[in-house]
Amino acid sequence: MNWILKSFSELTSTELYQIIQLRIDIFIVEQNCPYRELDGKDQDEGALHLFSTEGDRITSYLRILPPGCSYKDMSSLGRVVTHSSCRGTGLGHKLIERANQIIDERWPNFTCHLSAQAHLSKYYQKHGYHTVGEGYLEDEIPHIGMER
Repeated sequence: MNWILKSFSELTSTELYQIIQLRIDIFIVEQNCPYRELDGKDQDEGALHLFSTEGDRITSYLRILPPGCSYKDMSSLGRVVTHSSCRGTGLGHKLIERANQIIDERWPNFTCHLSAQAHLSKYYQKHGYHTVGEGYLEDEIPHIGMER
């Protein structure tokens, strides 16, 4: 298992293709949720792409956005995804642990926000996130704001 952290401009065309393919396979196809996958934030200044690979395949991925990108005074995590064949292995937990380390190193004085699918709130709570506000629908899926 290899871990890779890159800015948008550092991603190879193959990595970018596999990242987008994984996000679409899970969020749009598996969850049957058509939404605007390419929102322009992937290439924002300071945006980071953290992913794991096994062989030539991306097995997990998330996007880290700096304070000021999505939220004025908070960094944020998004597009958190684990390949379906790797679920239940602990890989997702390792992904969040690595992301939290990166956030703590780069923006130690900022809160990190994420918009979690409501059924995953306990998963994020294990990594220090707590719910904020009321639940809401995002792309017709129940979500809850969470912060760490």
